Amino acid sequence: MNNNQHRFTGNWSAKNKWLTYIYLVPFFIRGCCKRLVMGAAKGKLLIGKNVSIRYPHQLFVGKDTIIEDGAELNCLATAGIQLGNRVTIGKYAIVRPANIYGGPIGEGLVVGDHSNIGPYNYIGCSGKITIGNNVMLGPRVSIYAENHVFESISLTIKEQGVQKLAVTIEDDCWIASNAVILAGVTIGKGSVVAAGAVVTESVPPYSVVGGVPAKLIKTRA
Repeated sequence: MNNNQHRFTGNWSAKNKWLTYIYLVPFFIRGCCKRLVMGAAKGKLLIGKNVSIRYPHQLFVGKDTIIEDGAELNCLATAGIQLGNRVTIGKYAIVRPANIYGGPIGEGLVVGDHSNIGPYNYIGCSGKITIGNNVMLGPRVSIYAENHVFESISLTIKEQGVQKLAVTIEDDCWIASNAVILAGVTIGKGSVVAAGAVVTESVPPYSVVGGVPAKLIKTRA
């Protein structure tokens, strides 16, 4: 089965398939232009309207990458931004490892194969964020790999800097809409994070968690 057959599963009519191909032509043209200045792009690259990719020489993508309209990728990171095969970055998502106006450079983002960053997601990867294979992030998910230091009351919080703590989302997880994942957390393989949950502690594999702060609801094992 080729990539196009795999993409159009279900009851797509021939007309709707061709209309989709026509709609994606500008995406393909923008991708061809942008790949000339990227670190690497191994296959088709589709880029929507008004996409901002800063420091593109530090962006490395696999086959069949889609970056949808309005997404913002700042690739200034010690390890760059690395996307696997068939990764989608949703509309108006933000990937931000560093402040483009100066300050410390973050560690970056790694995304495995067949995973997606949802619309309006915020991926604050100043500490390293690793997302595995077949991971689904719903709309407006936020992930933060740093915390502000605020121990001293004689200094402003801004002056005290940040503590970077890695975040890992293992394979085959579903993070539902509006969930927040905080620094230092690992989401175990096959887990589900309910909509609106705030995850402050690591989650064992095959767990379903929800609430503020997130608590175990049940296990899938």
